[in-house]
Amino acid sequence: MADKKMMKVKLVRSTSGRLASHKACVKGLGLRRMHHEVEVEDTPSTRGMVNRVNYMVEIVEGA
Repeated sequence: MADKKMMKVKLVRSTSGRLASHKACVKGLGLRRMHHEVEVEDTPSTRGMVNRVNYMVEIVEGA
Protein backbone atom coordinates (compact mmCIF):
# COMPACT_ATOMS: atom_id res chain seq x y z
CA MET A 1 0.00 0.00 0.00
CA ALA A 2 1.48 3.34 -1.06
CA ASP A 3 1.92 6.24 1.34
CA LYS A 4 -0.92 8.73 1.20
CA LYS A 5 -0.04 12.33 0.44
CA MET A 6 -1.04 14.58 3.30
CA MET A 7 -1.31 18.34 3.70
CA LYS A 8 -1.65 20.54 6.77
CA VAL A 9 -4.42 23.12 6.73
CA LYS A 10 -4.80 25.97 9.24
CA LEU A 11 -7.87 28.15 9.89
CA VAL A 12 -6.68 31.77 9.88
CA ARG A 13 -10.00 33.65 9.61
CA SER A 14 -13.22 33.20 11.54
CA THR A 15 -16.23 31.35 10.14
CA SER A 16 -18.55 33.85 11.84
CA GLY A 17 -20.92 35.46 9.35
CA ARG A 18 -19.83 33.25 6.43
CA LEU A 19 -21.97 31.30 3.99
CA ALA A 20 -23.35 28.04 5.34
CA SER A 21 -21.66 26.08 2.55
CA HIS A 22 -18.29 27.62 3.46
CA LYS A 23 -18.80 26.79 7.14
CA ALA A 24 -19.60 23.21 6.08
CA CYS A 25 -16.33 23.00 4.13
CA VAL A 26 -14.35 24.17 7.15
CA LYS A 27 -16.14 21.66 9.38
CA GLY A 28 -15.60 18.92 6.79
CA LEU A 29 -11.89 19.60 6.83
CA GLY A 30 -11.95 19.04 10.59
CA LEU A 31 -11.11 22.60 11.58
CA ARG A 32 -12.79 23.63 14.83
CA ARG A 33 -11.44 27.03 15.87
CA MET A 34 -9.10 29.84 14.86
CA HIS A 35 -5.44 28.83 14.39
CA HIS A 36 -6.39 25.14 14.55
CA GLU A 37 -4.24 22.96 12.30
CA VAL A 38 -5.26 19.59 10.90
CA GLU A 39 -3.57 17.14 8.59
CA VAL A 40 -5.85 15.92 5.81
CA GLU A 41 -5.32 13.58 2.89
CA ASP A 42 -4.43 15.41 -0.32
CA THR A 43 -7.28 14.31 -2.59
CA PRO A 44 -9.25 16.20 -5.23
CA SER A 45 -12.21 16.51 -2.85
CA THR A 46 -10.19 18.02 0.00
CA ARG A 47 -8.35 20.28 -2.48
CA GLY A 48 -11.75 21.52 -3.67
CA MET A 49 -12.84 22.26 -0.11
CA VAL A 50 -9.61 24.18 0.55
CA ASN A 51 -10.02 26.10 -2.71
CA ARG A 52 -13.59 27.05 -1.85
CA VAL A 53 -12.57 28.59 1.49
CA ASN A 54 -9.10 29.76 0.43
CA TYR A 55 -9.70 33.18 2.01
CA MET A 56 -10.15 31.56 5.46
CA VAL A 57 -7.50 28.83 5.46
CA GLU A 58 -3.84 28.44 4.58
CA ILE A 59 -1.80 25.40 3.70
CA VAL A 60 1.06 25.06 6.18
CA GLU A 61 4.43 24.41 4.56
CA GLY A 62 6.62 21.55 5.65
CA ALA A 63 3.77 19.08 5.93
